[in-house]
Amino acid sequence: MPILAISALALLGAGLAVRTHFERDLAWARARAAQGGKRVDTRCGPIEVQEAGAGVPLLVIHGSGGGHDQGMAWARPLLQQGLRVIAVSRFGYLGTPRPADASPQAQADAHVCLLDALGIEQAAVLGMSAGGPSAMQLAIRHPQRVRALVLVVPILWKPGGVADSAPPVSDAKDAWLLRLLGSDFLVWTAPHVARAPLIRHLLATPPQQVAAASPAERARVNDLAERILPVSARAAGLRDDTRLGKSLGAYALESIDVPTLVVSARDDGFGTYAAAEYTARRIPGAMFMGFDTGGHLLVGRDPQLRSAIVRLLAADPRN
Repeated sequence: MPILAISALALLGAGLAVRTHFERDLAWARARAAQGGKRVDTRCGPIEVQEAGAGVPLLVIHGSGGGHDQGMAWARPLLQQGLRVIAVSRFGYLGTPRPADASPQAQADAHVCLLDALGIEQAAVLGMSAGGPSAMQLAIRHPQRVRALVLVVPILWKPGGVADSAPPVSDAKDAWLLRLLGSDFLVWTAPHVARAPLIRHLLATPPQQVAAASPAERARVNDLAERILPVSARAAGLRDDTRLGKSLGAYALESIDVPTLVVSARDDGFGTYAAAEYTARRIPGAMFMGFDTGGHLLVGRDPQLRSAIVRLLAADPRN
């Protein structure tokens, strides 16, 4: 058989093997993303949620590229602290459809619809990354429903006079990331061929910090990277989050009247530190927890963060 034909057959075999591996992993990712989730019918429409634990209700609002699965994966250790975790999928993520109005204000109203449907009068609220705006709007628009507010590396507005803590993400980079996140195959391939750039650009965390972290922390980061799949089931929400990051405005921070904790790291590649610090200064009585290192994933900081959350809820006079 000619060498060219042998080479072609070898390439075809390799391609089929890659396709088989990809399809198997994608099916597994879809099954994992659905695990534990349920769609709750509310007056705002169906909302997907995952619940676990008993005690003080904690509504966990995921960041960009997430869903109820990522929210619960992050919050699961809090179940041992007397908390009932309610991890929600925001508009356009997994089993929660995207309505015509997918603004943070409408999302905040939908959070209330979910609490009503679950029979929860009041909950602590934790907003991560792009989940921060709707968490804040929930505290502003429905203060009686929020017993405490936690904002973790939140994507928030700051005035132009406040110096950036990282260069703003360019439109070109946003477009590149959206192209990557528009394909299950590319997202599946990236950890295999370009893990460090994936961590630096998509997860906005210095990859050298991940490499130097404990085995447990490296496993957490790898798990989060893998949980982006199936990205096709998160695409509508991702597009909204990208637009939101370019169009944030000022919120009525002084009107927030609940115990509040705001957390970020100076080396967060998405530059959340400056806006987080500004926001904490403007919310009456808010606490700011700022780290020099950790990136957007707060590598190595989770134990301190979770302890601070537990202390915040224990100090709430309404407990």
